[in-house]
Amino acid sequence: MNVGVCKETEALEKRVALTPEGCEKLISMGLKVSIESNAGLNSSYSDKLYKNARAEINKREQILSEADIILAVQAPAADDVKKMKKGAIITAFLWPLQNEDYVELLKNAGITGIAMDTIPRISRAQSMDALSSMSNIAGYKAALLGANHLDRYLPMMMTAAGTIPPAKVLVLGAGVAGLQAIATAKRLGAVVEAFDIRPAVKEQVESLGAKFVEVPLEEAAETKGGYAKELSDRNKEKQREVIHEHVRKSDIVITTALIPGKPAPTLITKKMVDDMSAGSVVIDIAAEQGGNCEVTEPGKVIRHNEVVVDGPLNLPSTLAYHASKLYSKNILSLLGLLIKDGKPDLNFEDEIIANATVTHQGEIISPFVKDNS
Repeated sequence: MNVGVCKETEALEKRVALTPEGCEKLISMGLKVSIESNAGLNSSYSDKLYKNARAEINKREQILSEADIILAVQAPAADDVKKMKKGAIITAFLWPLQNEDYVELLKNAGITGIAMDTIPRISRAQSMDALSSMSNIAGYKAALLGANHLDRYLPMMMTAAGTIPPAKVLVLGAGVAGLQAIATAKRLGAVVEAFDIRPAVKEQVESLGAKFVEVPLEEAAETKGGYAKELSDRNKEKQREVIHEHVRKSDIVITTALIPGKPAPTLITKKMVDDMSAGSVVIDIAAEQGGNCEVTEPGKVIRHNEVVVDGPLNLPSTLAYHASKLYSKNILSLLGLLIKDGKPDLNFEDEIIANATVTHQGEIISPFVKDNS
């Protein structure tokens, strides 16, 4: 069976889906691995390293036409999909809820689409959870960006000229990205607070040394799958009042809140930013889904009323070496479940495979897409 990896073509994408270490693992399983030349160059994995791992270096067109499985980070472009043979498998971040046209493309082309972004968050699938791997990196980098933009120290500094108090950091959203942002900001010496609509994460926040900001709500704020869900207008207003007070006194605010399949919720209004002190910073890592801050401009760093507002895109790609290493391991773990005796074996009785598979044999399989339609 042939496994192919092509160079990513999306803007800002520096990751590669499979590292040389991953190639060695697949080849040891009896699979043939073909890599497009320079596919790993932007993440510091040279063709020489792939050759040493016994992978073949081939042209893109040959890989697409011959591969039984294409491994990618971003969903391959429509033109690439059309060059693949019927029955082939694409494994990548597909985002089926946001990309209905792409799902139709895969279905009509007879391509099996496996989405790394719909793998269930259950204990058995932790090693395959690419969303968590990438969110961890995003949270870490967000804290560093905040420190870089801020025109003051993060830790308390005792100097001959006097004592400088520590900076105050507020993290909105205590998922994987938020928890890593908390941990990194604490390591840098800041005083950290965190807010999340899910009360269950309070213990995790406090275990990292941060203060949990509580807002009493009148409804459940979490889905059965452990994700945050959208609140009623009344509870949103309660939330905004509490957040406004904490945003106003913060030096850095890092926002990480996302709702699967929907635009990112607005947590910081223009009025809140107007009330922040000059020189304060907002890092909105939900910018790719519209942003949690009302004044965020995705992909840009702006100044609003002397407050720096950064809406970075594809933060994991800025640490491409380790992001690729983690993603490759997530992919390998999933393939260990999908491949039996050197061939794909899609057992839809398995919760992981059933949730991750979007299209198969000309049909839409994903329960997420079906439920949304």
